Parts: sequence; C-alpha cells; structure tokens
Amino acid sequence: VQLVESGGGLVQAGGSLRLSCAASGSTFSINGMGWYRQAPGKQRELVAAITSGGGSTNYADSVKGRFTISRDNAKNTMYLQMNSLKPEDTAVYLCHAAGLLDGMDYWGKGTLVTVSS
Repeated sequence: VQLVESGGGLVQAGGSLRLSCAASGSTFSINGMGWYRQAPGKQRELVAAITSGGGSTNYADSVKGRFTISRDNAKNTMYLQMNSLKPEDTAVYLCHAAGLLDGMDYWGKGTLVTVSS
C-alpha cells in the first residue's frame, strides 16, 4: 500500500484547507485510516481517524468541531477538511492506514500545513 498526501500549504488563521490522501497498491487490504500531525519539537499525534466503511470517526479534542475526516473508498482516497485553522495547527500532516490482513501500519510522507497569525 502506498499513501500520498496533498493539499497542504500556507493559510491565514481562520482559513480552511482540504487535505487528501490517495492510496494505491493493495487498497483492498486497508482497514481503518487516519490523519496524524507532527509539529517541530513535538511528538506525533492523532488528529482524526475513520473506520473502513466510514461509519465511525473520532477526533482529537483540539480539532473537534473544526476538522472533518471522510473517505471515498471508490476513489481510494481519504480527506481532512480543516476549518477555522489556528497557528497551533501548523505541522506536517501524515496519512496512516492499517493493514487488514497483515496488521501493518502504512504511512505517507506528509504534507506541510502552515497557519500564520
């Protein structure tokens, strides 16, 4: 499974961005997916996660009400709609997928989101 993120960039506080994560390869073997972020000098943290069918989601408290995770399995793509962005949302955002059959963790290389004040 290969994961490629896109959609990052520079945005002012209060603005919006939509991140995408395109999966390729053995996509039939993907189970749950999620978005993580890592800011300079900080640990990687889970931002949002979604089950294989998209029926259940969960969010970090810091992004609840502002971010929305979704996935389109027909397009093998996961999204993160980010609204009301804050400077503290600045980080590299990484796409994660859990392997259903092999139990492996798959990661993208990340996309940088920078929120200016």
